[in-house]
Amino acid sequence: MCGIVGAVAKYNVVPVLVDGLKRLEYRGYDSAGIAILNQKNVLERIRTKGKVVELESRISDAVSGNLGIAHTRWATHGEPNEVNAHPHVCKNTVSVVHNGIIENHEQLREQQQKAGFKFTSGTDTEVIAHEVYAWHVDKDLPLYDAVLETLKNLEGAYALGIISVKEPGRLIAARSGSPLVIGISDEGYFIASDVAALLPVTRRFIFLEDGDVADITTDSYKIFDADGKPVERPVTESKLSADAADKGHYRHYMLKEIFEQPNAVTDTLEGRVSRGRVLEEAFGTKAGEIFDKVQGVHIIACGTSYHSGLIAKYWLESLAGIPCSVEVASEFRYRKPIVRKNSLIVTISQSGETADTLAGLREAKRLGFGHSLAICNVPESSLVRESDLTLMTHAGPEIGVASTKAFTTQLVALMLLVIVLGRRHNLDADTEADLVKQLLSIPRKIDEVLKLDEKIKAISEQFANKHHALFLGRGTHYPVAMEGALKLKEISYIHAEAYPAGELKHGPLALVDEDMPVIAVAPNNELLEKLKSNLQEVSARGGKLIVFADTDVDVKATENVQVLEMAPVEDAVSPIIHTIPLQLLSYHVAVLKGTDIDQPRNLAKSVTVE
Repeated sequence: MCGIVGAVAKYNVVPVLVDGLKRLEYRGYDSAGIAILNQKNVLERIRTKGKVVELESRISDAVSGNLGIAHTRWATHGEPNEVNAHPHVCKNTVSVVHNGIIENHEQLREQQQKAGFKFTSGTDTEVIAHEVYAWHVDKDLPLYDAVLETLKNLEGAYALGIISVKEPGRLIAARSGSPLVIGISDEGYFIASDVAALLPVTRRFIFLEDGDVADITTDSYKIFDADGKPVERPVTESKLSADAADKGHYRHYMLKEIFEQPNAVTDTLEGRVSRGRVLEEAFGTKAGEIFDKVQGVHIIACGTSYHSGLIAKYWLESLAGIPCSVEVASEFRYRKPIVRKNSLIVTISQSGETADTLAGLREAKRLGFGHSLAICNVPESSLVRESDLTLMTHAGPEIGVASTKAFTTQLVALMLLVIVLGRRHNLDADTEADLVKQLLSIPRKIDEVLKLDEKIKAISEQFANKHHALFLGRGTHYPVAMEGALKLKEISYIHAEAYPAGELKHGPLALVDEDMPVIAVAPNNELLEKLKSNLQEVSARGGKLIVFADTDVDVKATENVQVLEMAPVEDAVSPIIHTIPLQLLSYHVAVLKGTDIDQPRNLAKSVTVE
């Protein structure tokens, strides 16, 4: 959600800024812009609605400078258009890029209008530019000091990059609630909302902490904490390569990431199991001591990560014998939950910067819920830094907005958690060894499902003119159905709902007709006969069924029932395997619909604001 790139260097930074914006496109955006302090010490700003490639086409070879900021915007305040695009400028002197939301912007806007400032946009960000100008120019403060005074008046979340024509060699960065990193090279310094933006120019990064303000010049940088005290933040060497986010020979990032899942699962398991046993040290040095006290689990997550948490609830209660509750983060933080002693707070997030999940973690800690564990794909993220324990998924960069490999690796990580907690309660050594064996078999079984790609592509043609779809599942496969419905609606814009199959008679059956496909997940488990009865209810009413079933499941293909057979899979890991065909189905339907698969409308990859 929104992307920031900034640079102050010994060479022309325009190519770095534009390339950085391209590398941040996966975050989701609707407009883009760049502001450069050129060789004549004049601020040049170019903005456009739409894609970065359109912005690039508007930047002439004559636009050049050693200091600049750039931005991709995902609209919150103000509609998506060129006027509202960042960077914002005040009186051709101060320019600002901003991620986050300024909650008191209306109050500030009113004050600034009375002071004579003219507004050219409907954004909350423009008040920052005016505020900095007032302190920097009208009151003649150095840029760094002007930013500090401005921050005192801001309420909300922000990551900021600020430049001024009065100080041509200086870039100010500030962070509160939204992620921001500093990139370090021998030729200059850079800022970005994600390390991926800067990998071509550096692999050395500093991750700013909440409240940090950085004063950056061509030759040096200084970082000050929320109290204004100078601090040293560690320099981290990124292991990502500059081409880690390339599509390769795949048409879309999403398809590439679906096919990367066998390797992603293998990487997530690597070094965490040995001789049929999960190594709990993978969760942290204090894991054993913390897990010994755990009497319950409270999972907080959003979107796809919430669905992985729902599956984990079944596992934790049925396999480990531990009570578990799962909450949507945006709801948890605004209700009054009852604190349970000796609960483990588990937060799940691909990016580790999801605003509601972070806020949920902080609220749980404030209330005294207990120790916390983050399951995350980004080791330097806020969620990881603020949790007692962490278990990193090793999915690698996930560029497509619709999460795929992040989901399956989260499930693998959650099963590891189920095992280490379960051995303290219901799980014996033989059962643990069997579960580990099932986990190790997942990459091969995903490979087998991926071989069904062409058959699933053929099935997708039935959705070309459809506007609604219903997904059904039972037990652990009900959240799988929820995830399948989410994927279809995210990237194809088809309205899709998921229901427990047993709930059909309680309302959803009224929707069934020949124009609404019904997709069911049918593994061979103890709920199979119940599910088959539910499917008969659909078929008897003329509904068109598409059933993803194990080969040893006796579901007959008829005029109204289409069956795609999958190799049988053990019950525990079945939700992971049965997710794959639903991902492929959604992808191929979206291709037919001609949508923007990797960057679907109105959505962002990393939701860093409420």
